[in-house]
Amino acid sequence: MKTVLVTGGAGYVGSHCCKAFAEAGWRVVAFDNLSRGWREAVRWGPLVEGDIRDGVAVRAVLAAHRPDLVAHFAAYAYVGESVADPALYYGNNTAGTLALLEAMRAEGCQRLLFSSTCASYGIPRSLPIDESHAQSPINAYGWSKFIVERMLEDYGRAYGLASVALRYFNAAGCDPAGEIGERHEPETHAIPLAIEAARRPDRPFTILGTDFPTPDGSAIRDYVHVADLARAHLLAGEMLLASGGTHQFNLGTGIGTSVLELLDAVARAAGQTPAVRNGPRRAGDPPVLVASFAKAEQELGWRPRQSDIDFIIDTALRWHDRLAAAEAVAHAAVAGHR
Repeated sequence: MKTVLVTGGAGYVGSHCCKAFAEAGWRVVAFDNLSRGWREAVRWGPLVEGDIRDGVAVRAVLAAHRPDLVAHFAAYAYVGESVADPALYYGNNTAGTLALLEAMRAEGCQRLLFSSTCASYGIPRSLPIDESHAQSPINAYGWSKFIVERMLEDYGRAYGLASVALRYFNAAGCDPAGEIGERHEPETHAIPLAIEAARRPDRPFTILGTDFPTPDGSAIRDYVHVADLARAHLLAGEMLLASGGTHQFNLGTGIGTSVLELLDAVARAAGQTPAVRNGPRRAGDPPVLVASFAKAEQELGWRPRQSDIDFIIDTALRWHDRLAAAEAVAHAAVAGHR
């Protein structure tokens, strides 16, 4: 049985990828410090608690489980936070990955899937964005991932590391079976916030910028279902086992959805119009980000299958409604024991 070590395996994308690997017959080991992940999201193998910046802990889990592949998701991923506190991002995302790579090198582990980002491209010069597009990040989050991509190329040349960097556009949606979903504290992601605004009029959704140079003035993003992302990681892992090398792939749909269009989709699914208010643009946000996935289709055999915006919203809504109901029951039980 092949083994994958999933750093950040208790997080949003990491936990969905754990499920995809397990269902494909892999043994899955999650490694997470639980600072931004959820213990209950680890369902498809053991959880080892630890921090990627702790080289001793990483070497120990590598030695104990001898993974064929490391899938690396452990990172901070809030653009606004990265602008306000870049040290946090370079310390965790960049230096943390360096510590992981050194531990892998010491333990003879030679294959890595890297959770990268379209934020490494910065302001697009042409659309849709393909992998040949210049990378020029405009925020510390994008830079923290861009630097890691350069590290992977250098480690490949010098030490024989085989790697795939998967540049996500906007990860969205929840497990169609409802076992896991998207959950952050604090919540800053558009779809969960829009769902909350539909269910709770006292918590309006803030449109971060209404003066972008787009048809309706709101930012346009390429939303790709997290289950599609998970399948891409599985395909990329199989490719690394077969052929090695250093690769980069965009993961998106080629279709842009504006913030206002997203709110309309949430209203359709929820049967309630989200309460909204207008706010200023967020620092470091490009007006439009839309992917070309042609390279992933050609070399990995991947294309999005579950990323229609209405399906994305439906899976997210069903999961968030179940989560809210479960939390209400838990709160009622606690109140009843007081």
